[in-house]
Amino acid sequence: MAVSNVKRLAFTLMDASTDKEPEVQEQVYNSLCYMGESAPADVLESCDSYLRQHEKLSYMHRTVILRAMETIVKDNLHTLSKQTAKMVILLASNEMTKSKDLVFDWQQAASRVLVAVGRNFINSVMEELLIKFQPGVLPHFFIMQTLANLSVANVFGMVPFLNSILGTMLPMLGMAKQDHMKAVFCVALQHFSESIQEYLANLDKAPDPTVRKDTFSTEIFNAYDVLFNNWLQNRESKVRLAVVEALGPMSHLLPNEKLEEHLPRLIPGIISLYKKNVESFFVTKSLCQILESSVCNDSRSLETQMDSILGALHSQICSSMDASTQVMVRNHNEVLRCFTVLASKYPDHLLNFLLPKLETSNTKVRMGTLLILKQVINSATSYMDTKKPLILVAVKQPLQDGSNRVRRAMVQLISAMAHHGYLEQAGGDVLLEYLIKLCCMTPEMTLKRQNSEPEDVTDENVRRISINTLYLISTTVDRMTSILWPYLLEFVIPIQFSNALTPLCKSLVQLGQKKQEEGVETFLINYNLNANLPSPHGLFARLLVVSAMLELGDGRSAAALRLLNVMQINIHPTVGQCWGHEVPQLLQHLDEDEGKSLTPKDWEVKMLKFLVDTLQAVADDAWICQLAAEMSKQLPNYNGFATEKNFLYRCIGTTLGTCKNRAVVKKQLQELLANARYQEEPEREGLAEAFGLCSVHHLEDTLDKMSEFLKSDLMKKNMGIFNLFKDRSDGELEKIKSSLILCYGYVAIYAPTELLLPRIESDILRNIFLYFHTKVLGIKVESKDLTLKLCLIRSISMIGLAICNSSQASFFNFARKAELVNQLMEFIKSEPADALKTALRHRCLVACTYLVKLEPPLSDANKTELINTSLSSVFSLPAVGTGGKGEFLKETLYQDTLDALKDLLRSLLVWNLTPKGLQEMFQVMTPWIKSTKEHERERVMDVSADLLECYLRKLNVNSVVPFHNQGLLIGGLATRCADSLASTRQRAVDCIYYLLYIQLRYEGFAPDYKDESVEKLQTFRQGLQNPDSGVLFHTCFNIAMIIGKRLPPEQLTSLIFITFEGLSDPDKNCSRAATVMVNSLLKDRGSVLLSKVPEIIVRVHDQLQESQEEHVKKAAIQTVYILATQHVGAVVTSLLSSQVPYDSETCTLWRALSTDPPLTAQVLELLLGKLSGDVPYKECKTSMLSSASGRVATLTPLTATCALQEVLSAPESAPAVLELYPQLFTALLLRISAMVGVQLPKNLGGNKEKKSSGSSSSRTLDPCSSAVEALKFMLIQGGCEEVTLSVEADSGWENMKKEDSHHVGVAALSRRHRADLWKFLTAPGQRNRSRRVKLLEALRTALPVAGLTATKGCLESQDRRKRTVPSQTQRKVTAKTRGNARRNLQKHLD
Repeated sequence: MAVSNVKRLAFTLMDASTDKEPEVQEQVYNSLCYMGESAPADVLESCDSYLRQHEKLSYMHRTVILRAMETIVKDNLHTLSKQTAKMVILLASNEMTKSKDLVFDWQQAASRVLVAVGRNFINSVMEELLIKFQPGVLPHFFIMQTLANLSVANVFGMVPFLNSILGTMLPMLGMAKQDHMKAVFCVALQHFSESIQEYLANLDKAPDPTVRKDTFSTEIFNAYDVLFNNWLQNRESKVRLAVVEALGPMSHLLPNEKLEEHLPRLIPGIISLYKKNVESFFVTKSLCQILESSVCNDSRSLETQMDSILGALHSQICSSMDASTQVMVRNHNEVLRCFTVLASKYPDHLLNFLLPKLETSNTKVRMGTLLILKQVINSATSYMDTKKPLILVAVKQPLQDGSNRVRRAMVQLISAMAHHGYLEQAGGDVLLEYLIKLCCMTPEMTLKRQNSEPEDVTDENVRRISINTLYLISTTVDRMTSILWPYLLEFVIPIQFSNALTPLCKSLVQLGQKKQEEGVETFLINYNLNANLPSPHGLFARLLVVSAMLELGDGRSAAALRLLNVMQINIHPTVGQCWGHEVPQLLQHLDEDEGKSLTPKDWEVKMLKFLVDTLQAVADDAWICQLAAEMSKQLPNYNGFATEKNFLYRCIGTTLGTCKNRAVVKKQLQELLANARYQEEPEREGLAEAFGLCSVHHLEDTLDKMSEFLKSDLMKKNMGIFNLFKDRSDGELEKIKSSLILCYGYVAIYAPTELLLPRIESDILRNIFLYFHTKVLGIKVESKDLTLKLCLIRSISMIGLAICNSSQASFFNFARKAELVNQLMEFIKSEPADALKTALRHRCLVACTYLVKLEPPLSDANKTELINTSLSSVFSLPAVGTGGKGEFLKETLYQDTLDALKDLLRSLLVWNLTPKGLQEMFQVMTPWIKSTKEHERERVMDVSADLLECYLRKLNVNSVVPFHNQGLLIGGLATRCADSLASTRQRAVDCIYYLLYIQLRYEGFAPDYKDESVEKLQTFRQGLQNPDSGVLFHTCFNIAMIIGKRLPPEQLTSLIFITFEGLSDPDKNCSRAATVMVNSLLKDRGSVLLSKVPEIIVRVHDQLQESQEEHVKKAAIQTVYILATQHVGAVVTSLLSSQVPYDSETCTLWRALSTDPPLTAQVLELLLGKLSGDVPYKECKTSMLSSASGRVATLTPLTATCALQEVLSAPESAPAVLELYPQLFTALLLRISAMVGVQLPKNLGGNKEKKSSGSSSSRTLDPCSSAVEALKFMLIQGGCEEVTLSVEADSGWENMKKEDSHHVGVAALSRRHRADLWKFLTAPGQRNRSRRVKLLEALRTALPVAGLTATKGCLESQDRRKRTVPSQTQRKVTAKTRGNARRNLQKHLD
């Protein structure tokens, strides 16, 4: 049942193979193969049945099934039964020969099935094939193809059949007319020949060991004759190619005499095919086989053809070096194999041909020749042993070739020569030096190519292969150990081999370890017998410098350290214990760090400590003195290598400091001064540090040597008067003096403090300024050289630092401190304010930072000058851009300068760590906080936050004290929370954060106390990145709430006052933020400000005068409004104290009180109270010389009237007017009547010294007119605008102001107002009833009184004008006038 299922499934799968999709067919193939693993016979039987049942199945689908059968047969060959094998053989044979036409894929698949079966069932397969391979009948193409493949697949089974097969096939060669048949016969002959050769080579395993070459020679020669003489000339390239492939294997089976006879024709014939359209690889392969046959036969005719053979092969090797395909690579390898064959027979002829070609300038010819030499050296070693000197001389010629391809070939050749003993010969050292030079290659060292075409082999490729080769021959070629050790040490010190130090050191480490294993005696180096070797002092000095160069990043430091560790006993016998402990630790630092955290500077410090420990371990003064001399000797080697030379200087200083021989120390110091290259900054730096390190143990000698140098002939020559005036573009003298000044600075840093302090002012500073100032004709001249200035500043910094670090710093009185600070300030002032081109500012600020820490403290004047100069020098610099490398360096320099400024200000602040000291610092910075330039504000806020953080960190409160100026400080900084720059906004929040915590510290809270509300400020920083004004102002409001919550009441006024000043900030956002903050604070804390209301009103008024911006006006209005809602009486009283006539700012403030009806009603009631609280006028003399008197308005009712006029002029006051209409109408109408003819008082209120705005100077004031205007505004806001216009049309308002017509104006007002009043009084409803009653009573009182008062005033005025006693007539007229007035008024009233 299971078998049946397998067959059904197999049939189903094969049905699916008819699908046209290749993916489906492949799946069918895989599935059949998978099934064949478990049931091969069943699947094979199914395939056989299916193919026989489906005769018309397409070739493509039959091929899929045959492929599956081949795979199943291969995988299960040894388990197949003979019956199954016969079934498969018959099927495959039938499929293969069914069609006479060639259907390659199908028939090839069938052929491969037969070959697969034939590996185990050769007799069955041959039985089937020979049936179809009959004499005289040209066989099927795939019969021959199958025989050919089968002969290779099953050599031992097939060779016994070949003799008869060849006998049958040879007559058929003449019958083959078609090219494909000729080609398949050639393939068959090729494979038959290869099978025979393999059979003969393995006779011990063969079933018939009696088989000999002669058995097949005759048939092979006959076939050869047809192929070479007839078919090789065929026009079809495929036929020629098949012939060439066959001739090579066939040549091994030709009779010796026949091969010798035909060789003069055979080799040229094969070589000539290179020029025809035949693949070179097959020609070369055949030629190589023919050459092997000839050499094996000791052919005499071969030597006569050597020149042509070598020429053809050399051309092939030169053309195949750029092999881009696999076939070309194979051809290249076959050509090299040909040279190997020839080298074994004709080495002299071969070298005579090759070596002259090394002299050519053609790159390809040289490369090809070098590759051939490498091949024959490696593969024909025994034949080349006697030729070593000749080859060594010849290969020196290509050493000068600049082509990287030639260099690579040379390196490969050197590697081969090293393995075979060539480098042990005389001249081998030249090749080793060449190899090491190639290890140094960099792109900059590459000479200009003669050939402009780009090379595919780069400098790095050559360098890498050279390094690998050097290491390879050092570690794997045992015979090279005695050659390379200690020879490679000669290349350690010369600077030109620096780039090769990593592989050199690695190789020397391996060689040294090998020597150590051999024994101490073989490892020890006899420096006397090796004159070219460097001394142990020189090796140590060189490797120490190399080890310290961490930044090179090529593993050089670790390699040099490892070499030092290996060389212990060869450097000095006593360093073993020290280095054995320290070198592994240093290497561990390098391995663990991998360049992440260990800086070059830190690493150099570790290496200097290693040097000190080594010198202590040596403890041999003579050896140490020799080391110092060797280090000085190596200094010129590092010209152009600033970092290495600088470190070597430090090593010299350290070594001299350890040296006990003072004479040697002085001599070496003198040599350093005499030979230094003062024009180079790193050199000056290194020299100075060397002197500083030497002064650790030789302060006296170091200072004496520098003083002597000042008096030396060299300095006198350079400081002569003529040299001072001649134009020296190189500035040599200044550079020398700069170096010496710097030397004094480093001496101050390194020298013992107890010896240094007494000599700072007497020796060091005196000599420094002696170098800096030059006297010409007795006049002190200050140098303008920038380098000299910078060195002076650095020396001052180092002197200050040395004193600061001294344990005696607090007791040392630095008398020249102020002088040095002033000198530094002069340097800063001399710098351009609009550019940052040098590090002078930065250096000056650093120096000042150290100086201000010293005793005695600076005076207040000097301190203020220092702060002002420093801030101006840094803050006024233009904004730093971002972009290219230059901008990056500039930005770095600016950041360094800003950091130095912060350090200086912190140092100054620490001297006076009090609220007063903090206030003094911020008073100087206030103008910069309000700067119009963004970058200046950003800088000052950054510095401010840094100072406040320092203050908080350093603050130590022993008792609870008030932070009395906190409000001023917060007010000056808070508005910057809305700055146009996000960074400025964030730093402003930081400032407030620190200030609030400072307040908490002063209140007695612990340093680690965290206040919840203050901590919220940090959460606002992220929101301040949003430039949206709405978000910013909301954040400012929140900040103000936190400030108001934490600020003590006594600080609130100063905070509000200083924040008021922010209303005029050039940044409008900040100005608006000031408004938000002031108003927020007033709303939240305004209730406690009753006593400060007058001051606040004055500040608001002043701010309005200073700025005419609309947003400032709105802010003032809002402020007064908020204040009035809490202290309306105080606000009204404060505003009434202003001088009348009111200026525009005061008017604005009065109108601010009309925005809210309830508040406006309160204000109006208060003003009405002020209006009625005093008599309207007083009788006063009009003149000091006259007894006549006049009426003068009293001040309070007058100012109240003016205030009413301003409040009522605002349309927003209408609701309040309607509420107080009767009271207002009565009071104002009475005020008008009382003010007719009344004069202004001399004192109009306010502060006379207070400046007034231009708007107030143009305003005039009349007591009656102001009342009239107030009444007009009251009527308008009360809804009686038509009445106002009607009275105006009747000139009623003007009549009211006049004494003689006042009653007319009042009557006009009454008449025009009657209709509107009647509408109001008779309006239905009870809502306004009480108001109507009040209004009616007011009118009944006000109008008569106003009229009578006006009449009385008019008459009294007339009486006063008539000074004489009236006559009877006049009395009658007066009485008549009064009567008419009363009647007219009564009439109008009725």
